[in-house]
Amino acid sequence: MADRTSPSPRADTAPTRSWWGWGDPAQALPDAECATLAALVPGAADTALPVPSIASLELPPVRVSAPRTLAHLVSGDPADRAGHTYGKAYRDVVRALNGDLAAAPDLVAFPREERDVVDLLDWAAGADVAVIPYGAGSSVVGGVEYRAGAHAGVVSMDLSGMDRVLETDRVSRAARIQAGALGPGLEAQLRPHGLTLRHFPQSFEFSTLGGWLATRAGGHYATLHTHIDDLTASLRVVTPAGVSESLRLPGSGAGPSPDRLFLGSEGTLGIITEAWMRLQDRPVHKASASVLFDRFPAAADAVRAIAQSGLHPANCRLLDPGEAALSGVAAEGRSVLVLGVESAHHPVEGRLAELVALARDHGGSPADGSPASGGSAAGAWRSAFLRMPYVRDGLARMSVISETFETACTWDRFPELYEAVRRDVGAAVREVTGAEALINCRFTHVYPDGPAPYFTVIAPGRRGSEVAMWDEIKAAAMRTLGEHRATVTHHHAVGRDHRPGYDRQRPEPFADVLRAAKRTLDPAGILNPGVLFDAAG
Repeated sequence: MADRTSPSPRADTAPTRSWWGWGDPAQALPDAECATLAALVPGAADTALPVPSIASLELPPVRVSAPRTLAHLVSGDPADRAGHTYGKAYRDVVRALNGDLAAAPDLVAFPREERDVVDLLDWAAGADVAVIPYGAGSSVVGGVEYRAGAHAGVVSMDLSGMDRVLETDRVSRAARIQAGALGPGLEAQLRPHGLTLRHFPQSFEFSTLGGWLATRAGGHYATLHTHIDDLTASLRVVTPAGVSESLRLPGSGAGPSPDRLFLGSEGTLGIITEAWMRLQDRPVHKASASVLFDRFPAAADAVRAIAQSGLHPANCRLLDPGEAALSGVAAEGRSVLVLGVESAHHPVEGRLAELVALARDHGGSPADGSPASGGSAAGAWRSAFLRMPYVRDGLARMSVISETFETACTWDRFPELYEAVRRDVGAAVREVTGAEALINCRFTHVYPDGPAPYFTVIAPGRRGSEVAMWDEIKAAAMRTLGEHRATVTHHHAVGRDHRPGYDRQRPEPFADVLRAAKRTLDPAGILNPGVLFDAAG
């Protein structure tokens, strides 16, 4: 059994992360700020839930021990186990605050090279130990939590020690990168070459390349290269049945793509250890603008025209009146469209002018420069965007239910979907909480054939019942998306929380194919069981 008093094998370069909530523990909201936020939500609790100390936690006993040859790679330290129990969904934060860590892994493994991953999987398969691949734990869909309950033990495999850029091809603008590289570290290693991956999800500081690939993460670009898929040239994946490595090519028509099998597989078919990624020259020309709209439908029409124009803005975020007010970028019930363009080679002011002209044609008014009217919307929105997860944690400490869910639909279905979410999810919140919900919407990404709306739901919860109430509201949201033929997730992944909606969305013959792949690649059924599908049909 791992020595609970020995130093953790965690990589020395790993940043300090909150074990119970989002990101940097130094950025967590103090009690007074939590109370100030909660005062804006009638019915919220009066006091903030305290954050438990690691020493006060009652973790389940460790049931398994790694063989002596692997002992230096694993930890049974309470801090490691607690920090790898959950992701960062609302229900995860609330359970952690309440000291409920019944799902804690028995051990946390910190491989330093691919051989370690192979050896750990070989041991786990023979010992009936479930392995939960773990990048940096930013999942908000139950993607890194063990819920199966049938294995002899559970190991969380933390890839953060495999974080190097191994090879750079400046001619082809590509790099071979280990999967455990966090966003900032990855970019720092590319900077001397004048290159960038330029994939900036909200979790950029606290998520890894492998996590982005395994969940098909959405990133910086609102149009064109919206997902990590678009930037992936080839993958190397360790499975219990062997190593899969695809050929790096600019394009190929040779049968179904092997990379597509593992992109979005969420650690249930194999562990991504490295990837060749397509890079770009670092942009030097940038410009942004914000446009105000009195009517949200007109703003949505403007975004559709922009998405279909072929101008490909890097940023095209539309905030409905509630989201604009909540983010502090507009007042008086106005919607805000934030536009941004960039290039490594050409001035971009002309393209920005064309985009603003399209928005003006649909009733938009370019902001006059004052923060209240949206003139500083780009900067204000970015600041609010990065702060949002910490605000969510602060609200959770005040028993305020804060849920976000994102989707995508075709343009013809969006107006009805928008109204249905506000109506039906609002009704579910009233039934569950007895209060009115704040329901806001923004577009995170847009395509010629449809937008990716991102909804925020805020309502007072009942202390002690927050998780059950969240579950009911989440189920109502999934039903509404399904009824309107919208995807269960655009970029947050499926995990375990979105499984019911994904089961309804996914064609059953494809589910059979996934199960067959699981039986072939993971015959012992140890990899992230319960994610995406059940192995036994």
